Amino acid sequence: MSEILYNTKYLQLKGTPSKSGKTWVYAHRPNAKDVVVILPVIGDSILFLIEERPPLEAENRAKYSVALPAGLVGDERRDETPEEAIKAELLEETGLVADEIKIMSRKIASSPGCVSETVTLAIAYIHDYDVVIPPVNDGGIIIDRVLINRNNVYNWLREKEEEGFAMTASTLAALYYLSEEK
Repeated sequence: MSEILYNTKYLQLKGTPSKSGKTWVYAHRPNAKDVVVILPVIGDSILFLIEERPPLEAENRAKYSVALPAGLVGDERRDETPEEAIKAELLEETGLVADEIKIMSRKIASSPGCVSETVTLAIAYIHDYDVVIPPVNDGGIIIDRVLINRNNVYNWLREKEEEGFAMTASTLAALYYLSEEK
């Protein structure tokens, strides 16, 4: 049984006994049931990526990170399903509506030794780049939105890494699943 060691409205530190008898400490989001991450694919070959300012910048580990539209399930809309959150976050962060959404995985762990959350990963197929509403910058977290040709994405990621960007694990997982879609 886990014990709350430190509590804020949006984040808790919890401890749970390990098999060795020591307490394993991890972060937990009390207001979210899941996290959704979406790879928007526009037409046949354009990928929609974002550059964001994560805590990595605050700790001087990376300039920014290359990521995908994402959000918490149930933090603002209590009875929300992951499928509903995927549509809402896609619209909120890109201004786009998907013609088809394909869930690729429901249990991706970004850092299972440090956080309790898992990610539902989806690919959103969008026929035409038609911005329905102006996207939000999520309180300044999103620095830029980038459209990149699918055939150039790996070279672009290498260039970004050389510039000091970190790559999110969910972005790399989404690209893996996309490569399996061919």
